[in-house]
Amino acid sequence: MALWIWATIGVLALVRIVQACISKTKNKMLPPGPRGFPIFGSLHLLGKFPTMDLRQLAQKYGDIMYLRLGLQHTVVVSSARAAELFLKTHDLNFANRPPNEGAKHLIFGQKSLSFAEYGSYWTNMRKLCMLELLSNQKINSFKSMRREEVALLIKSVQEDANNRRIANLTDKVMSLGIDMTCRMVFGKKYKDEEFGGRSIVSVMKEGLKLAGVPNLGDFFPCIAPLDLQGLTKKMKAVNKVFDDFYEKIIDEHLQSKDAERTKDFTDAMLAYMGSEESDYRIERLNIKAMMSDMLVASADTSSTTVLWALSELMRHPQVMKKVQKEIKNVVGLNRMVEESDTEKLEYLDMVVKETMRLHPVLPLLLPHAAIEDCTVDGYHIPKKSRVIVNVWAIGRDPSAWEDAEKFVPERFEDSNVDVRGHHFQILPFGSGRRRCVGMQLGITVVHFVLAQLVHCFDWELPDNMLPNELDMTEEFGLAVSRAKNLLAIPLYRLQN
Repeated sequence: MALWIWATIGVLALVRIVQACISKTKNKMLPPGPRGFPIFGSLHLLGKFPTMDLRQLAQKYGDIMYLRLGLQHTVVVSSARAAELFLKTHDLNFANRPPNEGAKHLIFGQKSLSFAEYGSYWTNMRKLCMLELLSNQKINSFKSMRREEVALLIKSVQEDANNRRIANLTDKVMSLGIDMTCRMVFGKKYKDEEFGGRSIVSVMKEGLKLAGVPNLGDFFPCIAPLDLQGLTKKMKAVNKVFDDFYEKIIDEHLQSKDAERTKDFTDAMLAYMGSEESDYRIERLNIKAMMSDMLVASADTSSTTVLWALSELMRHPQVMKKVQKEIKNVVGLNRMVEESDTEKLEYLDMVVKETMRLHPVLPLLLPHAAIEDCTVDGYHIPKKSRVIVNVWAIGRDPSAWEDAEKFVPERFEDSNVDVRGHHFQILPFGSGRRRCVGMQLGITVVHFVLAQLVHCFDWELPDNMLPNELDMTEEFGLAVSRAKNLLAIPLYRLQN
């Protein structure tokens, strides 16, 4: 009996909250959007692939669209024009992040750079990351490390080629991303047995998948502690694996007596541990949050982009041959690609841009939040509204791109459009204050790894599969990867 009483009270409380939310905005001109149900709003309109659902709704309601998702005011941005308004014209007002259950339970309470609220903590952490890990000078200092790790990847694939074995490119490229990131951030590579016996890649994928599941706690914060979907329990289990891993790394660094050891990003973070600013103090929790940010942002996103690019090249053999010809003309067939070579590979750059247009790793940018009430394009945007930029829809907008659904790298020929956030029709790294700080590292890694795999090998699909039969199904999470592993038979093509 008591359970029903509390349930009734809870429903009535939700109704009152919804009524209060509506009354605050009923005399203001909100962006157009679908009429939702009481309490739940328009949650029922979002299915397995929210990028597609939101694009379909935007085709009806416009490129700036209002949805009420549970108790949350939500604005969806679906065109380059609208993205520029929110990420450039009104950038400062939308530089905040909303509360997020995934970040809370997976990434140590929203203390990571990606999910932290806009303010002095975020500003100082960003400066630290740029100074100690992501500046051009630091990126260049790790060039020899990247060369070593990519050479190990090529050696592994060459063994498959020598034995006419199918190469699991998903596993190999993801492992490469993890190894390179671990060396940059933690100072060395780690084996799976040092990660609680589970694969780092598999645990990371599980976390990203959980983070991408629509969480009732985000839409109805008052019921978040109930964990009705069981997501919190699963996220805490994933976090525990990472927490134990990071604790081990921190202890190793603190106990190290090797004065000759090269200092890494973890050392730089630990140097600030215990320091206090006016409104925060850096502790182990902050350091672990930043470790998570660097590991996921650096390792997973770049690897996923390389795999999508390889997939598209295998589906379009004529494009693959054109890339190989360009690399051969610059490098020859007597040696592997060097990072410095990629600056001369213009067609390869077009392939990367086209891949990022069709397959942005974050198809929905991490949500922005309005710091204050604001008017955008004549519409009232309430304070604390969540702003979702549908990068996937923008990249496939037929008004911005000819043959928008087709993979055509040549569209970037004689074009100044880039992926760095200056041109809003393609935004794989976002734009404005919240643009991805690891952008330059990501661009460097993607070009180098992709060029090497294309240059060193020809590729055949297994079981006499035709190029157009390659499964390109997406797996939606916080990041969008291939649903199935990319498998192919390599044929070594260099003369050395």
